Amino acid sequence: MHISDQEYFRSCIARERHLAQLLGHRHIEECYESAGTLWDNNQALPKWTRDWNACGPLMTEYGLGVSYGGGPGHGGWARMGATTVHFADHPTRDRAVMYGIVKALIFLLEHGKCVAPAPAA
Repeated sequence: MHISDQEYFRSCIARERHLAQLLGHRHIEECYESAGTLWDNNQALPKWTRDWNACGPLMTEYGLGVSYGGGPGHGGWARMGATTVHFADHPTRDRAVMYGIVKALIFLLEHGKCVAPAPAA
C-alpha cells in the first residue's frame, strides 16, 4: 500500500460521504469522537467501503458485478464496469473490492448511468 492507514481511512470516509450525497442525503456531518460520520436522523453513515453488510446491498440494488484478473495474491485486480482497483493499493482484497464497488457506483450516478432512489423520509 502506498499511503498511510490514516490516509486510506480518510479516503474511504470521503468516498462514503460522496456516495451518500449522490444518494440524496444532505445532512451529513463529521463526528470525530467515533471516527465516523453521521447523516440524517443521527444514523451512522454506512461503512460501504469497509463492511460487506453495508456494501453488499449496493451490489444487488444497482446490479454491480465484479470480475477478477491478474492472478492470486496482491498482484491482481478487480473490475466493476469501467472501474478497476488493484489489490496492492488496498489493505486486503475484500477492502479493494468494496472500495471499487463504491467508486463504480459513484461513477454511474455522476454520469447518469443509473438513478439513485429517493431517500427514506
